[in-house]
Amino acid sequence: MKGFDPKFKDFPDYIIGITKEIWEDRGIATLHDYYASDIVVRMPGVVSTGNQGVIGATMATLSEFPDRTLLGEDVIWSGTPEEGMLSSHRILSTATHTGDGVFGKATGKKLVYRILADCHAVNNKIDDEWLIRDQGAIVRQMGWEPKQYVADLITREGGPEACVKPLTPANDIKGPYTGTGNDNEWGVKYAEILTGLMGADMAVIAREYDRAVQTEYPGGVTGHSFTSVDSFWMGLRASFPNAEFRIDHQIGRDDPMMPPRAAIRWSLHGKHDGWGVFGAPTGAEVYVLGISHAEFGPWGLRRECTLFDETAIWKQILLQAG
Repeated sequence: MKGFDPKFKDFPDYIIGITKEIWEDRGIATLHDYYASDIVVRMPGVVSTGNQGVIGATMATLSEFPDRTLLGEDVIWSGTPEEGMLSSHRILSTATHTGDGVFGKATGKKLVYRILADCHAVNNKIDDEWLIRDQGAIVRQMGWEPKQYVADLITREGGPEACVKPLTPANDIKGPYTGTGNDNEWGVKYAEILTGLMGADMAVIAREYDRAVQTEYPGGVTGHSFTSVDSFWMGLRASFPNAEFRIDHQIGRDDPMMPPRAAIRWSLHGKHDGWGVFGAPTGAEVYVLGISHAEFGPWGLRRECTLFDETAIWKQILLQAG
């Protein structure tokens, strides 16, 4: 861990450790140490730069959800301490909505939801980030449907012209990290599976997935077996049948005491011109940022977790289609 604080034994320990230190131990000021002053943070709902913005957003979230926990389920990573490392961090978060904020008036609702975050770190600092929070799960647990929540949010943010604009290739900001991951066989295999699914080869599910696969998908939806996989990927692709699918980052790992696993960051960019999980086609141009984690076993892909932000997709649709 050359260049990193010696209190961290390895890169996953660094990622999990600073996450707890910042959020649960209230070490918010350590963001000046752990985040570069000019960091680029991309979330499906907004793009921002600078650690001062990260500090402000962290404090706003903790004001709304003061008991929030972030439980690290896994860190799938690539790179070296000397050249920089990219972590794909899967988190299970719990929180109680006891403060007013971006999700409206406090509801007292107890929430459980997942986050996937890709972070590039070098010399003990994170300087580039892609973060997806399962907003669909959050708003549903508060009693909203994502489309309904977004319509209300646009109004609260000042209307279509003034509201915060979601991430698209047009407003993305180039950060310092230009890597694409590694060439480990499990990352290659998972990339081939996802490319097959997005190419309408749904037969890949029976060929490559364990029949007892457990799935975790947007909206806090846990499923099992082939029908869960088929329903999710079919519903997404059917909404954007002509959109360009790209794999933007690919990691595979073999680690002691862990199953072979992979992390893929991907995107869909194109028209909402099909009937699927986002309702009647509107023709809106939509950008979907997705991150997927997979674990493999003796009978195929045995666990899959994929996230995208449903609310950011609905916001793009509503801002263009009304």
